[in-house]
Amino acid sequence: MTIDNDRVLIVGAGQSGLAAAHAALQQGIRPVLLEASGRPAGSWPRYYDSLALFSPARYSSLPGMAFGGDPERYPRRDEVVAYLERYAAALIQRGAELRTGARVEAVRPAGEPGRSGFLVRLADGEELTAPALIAASGSFDRPHRPALPGLDAFTGPMLHVADYRSPASLPGEHVVVVGAGNSAVQVAHELAAERRVTLASRAPIRFVEQRPLGRDLHFWFRVTGFDRLPLARAEAPPASPVLDDGRYRRALREGRYARRAMFTRLDGDHAVWPDSGRERVDAVLLATGYRPNLPYLTGLGALATGGHPHQRRGLSLTHPGLGYLGLEWQRTPSSNTLRGVGADARRVVAVLARHLRGTRRHARA
Repeated sequence: MTIDNDRVLIVGAGQSGLAAAHAALQQGIRPVLLEASGRPAGSWPRYYDSLALFSPARYSSLPGMAFGGDPERYPRRDEVVAYLERYAAALIQRGAELRTGARVEAVRPAGEPGRSGFLVRLADGEELTAPALIAASGSFDRPHRPALPGLDAFTGPMLHVADYRSPASLPGEHVVVVGAGNSAVQVAHELAAERRVTLASRAPIRFVEQRPLGRDLHFWFRVTGFDRLPLARAEAPPASPVLDDGRYRRALREGRYARRAMFTRLDGDHAVWPDSGRERVDAVLLATGYRPNLPYLTGLGALATGGHPHQRRGLSLTHPGLGYLGLEWQRTPSSNTLRGVGADARRVVAVLARHLRGTRRHARA
């Protein structure tokens, strides 16, 4: 089988895949983006309607294109989608190839024995080959649903925040939101405008001032170098601190929603609390995070138990030429964010570029 030695295949055309394509063009490599959905915006079009970035536009750009508009504003979901589509269009003008509706089903080794490469099979049966592959498919399609006692037998509606769009998504008067991160608190605050809301978590919510000393926290991250610290983690960290301009703590203090220790179990349409017995619950919303969505790499032998990749700082430990982008805490605290994935992309693609040059020399020998 002949391998195209001049390109890198990138699975996913969200923020991570687009950052990878930009870095590839900078290295003189032809990127081919394979996006399962119909548009180059990753999971952003499917986030809940009220979502706003936790970082200002000034700190929320991918390499080579500013976000535009007021740099101190916090862009909303649809603004991010439009920005990513503009970014993709600019990459295409520079020579990137984008295929939408191209769902990757499986990846396996390709090429002659002793020569590395990847064969990618799409859902429509088409097969593509390349000596380098970047898995940038994110985690949104693999929401984490913890094994909470009684969750499977709960008789009311139960959603993960990945499926939540607005308060209309959940019926009933009393909603229990499980989680203690930014999404859990933001959605609980939104629901509390018209419902009774209980925020259930194993640990208290950790609030962090969003604008200390009058500057957004991300300004201080930039000044101190926190976003660039090499703090990679093999597993997902505990819930991140909740960035707050005061509204969430004030609402909690005023009783507009309540925070309680995790229920002992769910029993039919009731929650059993460790401190006060049974209580009726109309709906449960899980804001419990995500896990890497890499099922297409299962047959390649690149994944550990639980679907986490064998990787260090975005480079495969099992297959030369295989890279990852957008993993939580992949290399720094900002690895899976708009502001941080560009730096990771430059590092990963630089290593893959050296691999491609070696592959070309080997092919000519």
